[in-house]
Amino acid sequence: MTLHLASAMDIHTAFVKGDTTALEGVEACLTRIAVDDSDLNCFVELCADQARDTARRLDQKRSDGAALGPLAGVPFAVKDLFDVKGEVTKAGAKLRQAHPPADQNADLVDRLKAADAIYLGRLNMDEFAYGFATVNANYGTTRNPHDRARLAGGSSGGSAAAVAANFVPITLGSDTNGSVRVPASLCGLYGLRPTHGDLPMTGVFPFVEQLDTVGPFTRSIEDLALVYRVLADRPSPPCSTDTLKVARLDGWFRSNGTAEGIAGVDLVAAAFGTAPLHALPLAEAARSAAFLITAKYGGVLHLETLQKHAMAYDPAVRDRLIAGIVLDDAKVQAAEQIIAQFNQHLQEAFKRFDLLIAPTTPTPAPKISDSWIEIDGQHVSARANLGLYTQPLSVAGIPILTVPLKRPSGLPLGVQLIANHGQEERLFEAAAHLEQAGLIGFTAPTSLSAGVM
Repeated sequence: MTLHLASAMDIHTAFVKGDTTALEGVEACLTRIAVDDSDLNCFVELCADQARDTARRLDQKRSDGAALGPLAGVPFAVKDLFDVKGEVTKAGAKLRQAHPPADQNADLVDRLKAADAIYLGRLNMDEFAYGFATVNANYGTTRNPHDRARLAGGSSGGSAAAVAANFVPITLGSDTNGSVRVPASLCGLYGLRPTHGDLPMTGVFPFVEQLDTVGPFTRSIEDLALVYRVLADRPSPPCSTDTLKVARLDGWFRSNGTAEGIAGVDLVAAAFGTAPLHALPLAEAARSAAFLITAKYGGVLHLETLQKHAMAYDPAVRDRLIAGIVLDDAKVQAAEQIIAQFNQHLQEAFKRFDLLIAPTTPTPAPKISDSWIEIDGQHVSARANLGLYTQPLSVAGIPILTVPLKRPSGLPLGVQLIANHGQEERLFEAAAHLEQAGLIGFTAPTSLSAGVM
């Protein structure tokens, strides 16, 4: 087995059976990172010696016959807004470099470590998670492993690119308006935004608490379901996809996208039988409302720091935060009313359908040099607008899983599977059905350095 290409499940199984050691798994990842990350720019901090020490202890634990956790031997890394004991949580901001190190792990880091997963390091992101591109004025741009001239997406771009590049089988990111789903789509991965409040946010640097979630990236649905169950720290009963009532979201979710993206949605939906089109009223308005809520509450969160250190911010982030601070309260209240109405429409849809399907991003990954996409015939910033289809749904707090269309000869493109609150397992079962049908799945990048074992 080529360890750096293996799934988390296969690494764990091989380790438990004694076919490989935890140290061999770590070294395989570190070798891959050494070859390609100087160009891709995924890691902002690599804890190689710490990972090796953890792996040696885990190898001894297995030799001693002790019980092993469900992720034993599996390396993982986290977006640079998760607390890890002894490390500075920079949240992509150079102005936080002088902050004291965290005195304890984020709850979710603790849960992964308790499952005997092996921590490798911290990953690049848009500063303070404000963006869809991972273009960071402080730590550089993360490149897409499928085409290094293109964006990886954001704000969890380092987390997505690291998995797509086979640096590590599992990473954690955050999703406020689409920051897991957008890079998962552009990098060809599975990425989960769980039900809002489902996973603990303790030890995660906040952005907009009303919208913030965290979730994993993986290369298979089997891995994603496994990791989610560890993160949720509870058993999850299986559910059936045999009688699912499915709809394709219409209107806003079928405008401004590529023909190939819409065709992908239709192909995925057809795997469940009849899947009528269903329009969600106020979807475009809900996206605008998400913009306003994000700007206002993100700005308020940073107000004190902006007053003291405004020039230390990434200019593109600083300007949007300041614009949010001065937003009129009446506009924010109007946005919250739009969100409430949109959520009512969404709940009406879930009375008729079990699963909704929509594109994840309007296009495959844009070029870094261009950094724009076309909406309504106009060129607009990719950094602000790649969340065209993710933002409206973010305000609902529902679980959404991005799955990669099978596109071996094209750039990656994802589809959102959308369920009602608390129905993550339904999403996993639906994705497994699609994976078995050969409609979705990870395609390894062809741009990576060859011959690395």
